[in-house]
Amino acid sequence: MLRQLVMHAPRLFNYPSRRLAHGGCSQILITRALSSAAMSPPSKAIVYDVHGPPDTVTKLVEVPAVEVKEKEVCVKMLAAPINPSDINRIQGVYPVRPNPPAVGGYEGVGEVLSVGSSVTSLSPGDWVIPSPPSFGTWQTYIVKNENVWHKVEKGVPMEYAATITVNPLTALLMLEHCVPLNSGDAIVQNGATSMVGQCVIQLAKSRGIHSINIIRDRPGVNEVKEMLKNLGADEVFTESELEVKNVKSLLGGIPEPALGFNCVGGNAASLVLKFLSEFILSRQGGTMVTYGGMSKKPVTVSTSSFIFKDLSLRGFWLQKWLSTDKAEESRGMIDRLLNLVQEGKLKYKMELAPFDDFSTALDKALGKLGSQPKQVIKF
Repeated sequence: MLRQLVMHAPRLFNYPSRRLAHGGCSQILITRALSSAAMSPPSKAIVYDVHGPPDTVTKLVEVPAVEVKEKEVCVKMLAAPINPSDINRIQGVYPVRPNPPAVGGYEGVGEVLSVGSSVTSLSPGDWVIPSPPSFGTWQTYIVKNENVWHKVEKGVPMEYAATITVNPLTALLMLEHCVPLNSGDAIVQNGATSMVGQCVIQLAKSRGIHSINIIRDRPGVNEVKEMLKNLGADEVFTESELEVKNVKSLLGGIPEPALGFNCVGGNAASLVLKFLSEFILSRQGGTMVTYGGMSKKPVTVSTSSFIFKDLSLRGFWLQKWLSTDKAEESRGMIDRLLNLVQEGKLKYKMELAPFDDFSTALDKALGKLGSQPKQVIKF
C-alpha cells in the first residue's frame, strides 16, 4: 500500500520533475499567467526516494505550489500509463533513468491549465502530451517549458492520447525505418499480444503488409488467436505449433517474411529466425529487430546462419531514436497514429484506474494479479 506524506517546500527542489499539484483542490480559474509570480496549484505525485521494488519504494507525496515562469505551461494531467520501462526505472535497471528521489511515469496526456506570459503556441484548455516523452508524469499537475508539450486533438480518447508515444510509435518506427517494405510483403513477430505487437499487426494491415504472429502456449489460446486475427493478423501460431521442420508449409499463400520483430528472446526469438532463414534461396537474408527481452533469455543464432543464410540482427530503442534530434518527426508520426485511432484503425486493450487506487493498478502492472490489460492512471 502506498504511504501518503506531505512534502514541505524545501524538499520540493530535490525532485527532478518537481512542479506538481493536488488534483483534489478547490476549483481553479483557468487563465493566462500575467507575471512570473503566477503559481501552479498544490499537487500530488507518486515518487520514489531509492531504487527498488516499485510496490515497496513508491509513495504518494503532497507538494506545495510552484511558480509558473513566462515560458512555462502548467498542465493538469488527465491520464498516464504504467509501462514496463517505468517499472524498470524505479527498479534501477533501465539504462536511462532519473536519479532518485524522482517522480514516476514517462508518458501521458494533460490539459493546459495556465500559461506563462510569453507562451504563444498553447492556450488554456488545450490537450497536450510531453513529446519527446519526459520523466515525471505520475502527478496531478506538471509545469514545464512550452517546447516540451505537443498539442493533440481533444476528440481522441484520453487513454489513447496517454499511451501513443511509447508503444505505437515504436511499432510504426520499426515498420518504416528498419527494412524497406511494400504492400504484399510480410513480417514475422513474437510477443504478438503485447501492445507493440498489436500495433504492428494493425499498422502492417493498413499498408497491405502480411503479419505472421507467434504467441506463447497458454489457456484460452483459441480466443487469443481470434482476437489477433480480428485486429488483422494473417497467421497466429503458438510456439509448440512451430516445432516442425518446415515452417514454410504452414504459410499457404503468404510470402516469405524479410523482417522479424523480437521482444521475448530465447526460443521465441529462435522461431522468428526460423521463419527468416528458411526462405534464403528465394531472397537475401532477413533481418530480426530486437526491441525487448521479456523472457530474460539471450538471443542465440548459429554461425552458419550468419554465413550461409545472411541473417542480420539489430536492435531498436525508442529513447535512443528520440535523442537524435527527432522531436518534430516524432510529433508528425504521433499525429498520424492518433488519426488512425480516430478512424478506428488502431486499437488496443487498456484499463483506466483511478489515481486514488494506484496501488492496485501497480500490482496489476507487476503481474501480481495475473494477466491484465495495460494500466492507465486517470487523475
